[in-house]
Amino acid sequence: MNKVKTILIVDDHTLFRNGLKLLLQHYSPDNVIIESENGEEAVSRSMQTIPDIILMDINMPVMNGIEATRKILQSHPDACIIALTMHGDESYYYQMIDAGAKGFLMKNSNPDEVLAAMEQVCAGKHYFPEEILYSVIRKMNKSANESDTVQFSVREKEVMLLICKGLSNQEIGEKLFISKRTVDNHRASLLEKTQSKNTAQLVMYAIKKGIIEL
Repeated sequence: MNKVKTILIVDDHTLFRNGLKLLLQHYSPDNVIIESENGEEAVSRSMQTIPDIILMDINMPVMNGIEATRKILQSHPDACIIALTMHGDESYYYQMIDAGAKGFLMKNSNPDEVLAAMEQVCAGKHYFPEEILYSVIRKMNKSANESDTVQFSVREKEVMLLICKGLSNQEIGEKLFISKRTVDNHRASLLEKTQSKNTAQLVMYAIKKGIIEL
């Protein structure tokens, strides 16, 4: 992340916010770090100036991270929100994905992982540690309708695999020698067939159904 960025840290624990702020400033001294102690305050700050990255705690008083994520994305659909989570938050994972979070980080992640997650999300990709992917898939499996018989064409599976690898529609088109518009249409069809609201949900579906492997 060479470009100077504005990063919003949203967490109700001052000590955690300060620690994360110090870490980010150590690795990227020029970045602008702002803070909010709850979701409501984060929504208000984002209405004034949308940050390049929002590191959003899930479980907070006043307004939790799920609701704050939804509200921010209603006004700023391209906002890059990474959920901050800890053990015990598993029941909220899918709700954050549904709300539109583009990535997850465990609160005990090492600095390299934090920086990698931010790098990927800034590049338009998603970031999910395997530990979280497994938790989400287990939850999905428990509530899944096993009679699901969605059929995909060979081309749709190819596109889905490349989406899961983090490629953009333009990159997928170049790799498969088809136009970006054709990829756009395949992506829209895949989202509809899988009843996914966003790319993150599509990735979860593909893992759950064994279309891609962890």
